[in-house]
Amino acid sequence: MKTIAEIRNDFPILSAKVRGKELVYLDNGATVQKPSVVIEAINTYYTEYNSNIHRGVHHFSQVATTAYEEARGKLQDFINAPKLEEVIFTKGTTDSINLVASCFGRNSLNKGDEVIISAMEHHSNIVPWQMICDERDAVLKVIPINNKGELLMEEYEKMLSDKTKLVAIIHISNTLGTINPVKEKLIWPIKREL
Repeated sequence: MKTIAEIRNDFPILSAKVRGKELVYLDNGATVQKPSVVIEAINTYYTEYNSNIHRGVHHFSQVATTAYEEARGKLQDFINAPKLEEVIFTKGTTDSINLVASCFGRNSLNKGDEVIISAMEHHSNIVPWQMICDERDAVLKVIPINNKGELLMEEYEKMLSDKTKLVAIIHISNTLGTINPVKEKLIWPIKREL
């Protein structure tokens, strides 16, 4: 197990001083700082085989495509995805949520269906669900929180119904630091076929 100092050393930007103190970067909801290994991989790509993937038969395109597909395979193993095709890359979480809301919403939400989010969501997990619920005439429900910034689980359980099609909540709040009981209390009630 690495120490905090060893982990910090993996991230070049964390050696910066801000107002004479070591940098503590907490804005990961907006962008995540990159460790050296990622910076080096990006540098290798741009200096050794920069090319579009799946779009050419020339050498660099083939090398880039192979690297891309190998990364997809590693991620498939890491998240235990049954099929390679289930792993897609997006520009970030906001892009991913918009893609899921659009694709899932247009294919699975009908009039009166329900989507549940929480009161502690980042706007990137509110607006797409508001928009698709408006478009599909579905209902958006919001799990309230208490004064400690914790989800009111009793209220959540009351919200669940046969009309619930999706629960989309943050695991760890980027503003409150709340760790939501996703595995213990938020998944089990809705394990069913849509």
